Amino acid sequence: MGVYVRPCTHVREPQRPEVGVGSLELAVQAVPDEHLSSLKFVFGSSAIQALDLVDRESVTLISSPSGRRVYQVLGSSGKTYTCMTSCHYCSCPAFAFSVLRKSDSLLCKHLLAIYLSQVMRNCQQLSVSDKQLTDLLLMEKTQEA
Repeated sequence: MGVYVRPCTHVREPQRPEVGVGSLELAVQAVPDEHLSSLKFVFGSSAIQALDLVDRESVTLISSPSGRRVYQVLGSSGKTYTCMTSCHYCSCPAFAFSVLRKSDSLLCKHLLAIYLSQVMRNCQQLSVSDKQLTDLLLMEKTQEA
């Protein structure tokens, strides 16, 4: 099928005490305390949920030879959501409701997890053919309808 999975390079800082964010020890180790506070202030509970997704390595970058890139995030419910950072989009219901409809939030936890995983270099990478990526996106669109 021609699919290759390669994990991103993980950069870990030396062990330091947990700062009280629950089971997010690995993610917290890579994020300074002042940044954690800022994330929680700006994004509320979504920040903790996004860090949990990053800690569980739920973010996968899918790329094709033509340079197209999409992300898939395995949500806490077990459902996989397709996200496109180029246009700031996520297929989850929270994005449609809280971000687009009500304008309550800047982004959903899945998009925040993607941005955090990019900074923390903690994501999976999957290379697929252009046809496979097109099929994946068409399948996502069909499931939404």
